[in-house]
Amino acid sequence: MISAVAEKYGIHPQTLRMYEREGLIKPSRSEGNTRLYTDEDLERLEVVLELTRELGVNLAGVEIILNMREKMAAMQKQIEQFVQSLNVELAKTIRPEEPEQSHSLIPVARPVSVTPVEPQQPQPQPRARRRGRGASG
Repeated sequence: MISAVAEKYGIHPQTLRMYEREGLIKPSRSEGNTRLYTDEDLERLEVVLELTRELGVNLAGVEIILNMREKMAAMQKQIEQFVQSLNVELAKTIRPEEPEQSHSLIPVARPVSVTPVEPQQPQPQPRARRRGRGASG
């Protein structure tokens, strides 16, 4: 509830209402319209308070920072998904060494042979002749 959260963090309930109006925190509501703060809401509130109290960031700056954090988290998730799919694709192209050839306890993967593609060398371009003034000017 708002009063418990305000007391816990040493802020006025009106401050929490303002943060909610500004979109910095988004507590859910009960059927009786009471604000309910999740652990995620409280973590976000802690970030808001740290930025405003300790770093002196205004609310507009806090909003920008929170939006950037969300975008960075989304990008991190995309990178992790990409790496996971890349690992799946690599696993498809790498085959384990034949068991009778192996004397190790851990199977060694060998890449499937792929025909390398040689890069094409750029063709030299003819140089245009420069016309300059002669000594007579």
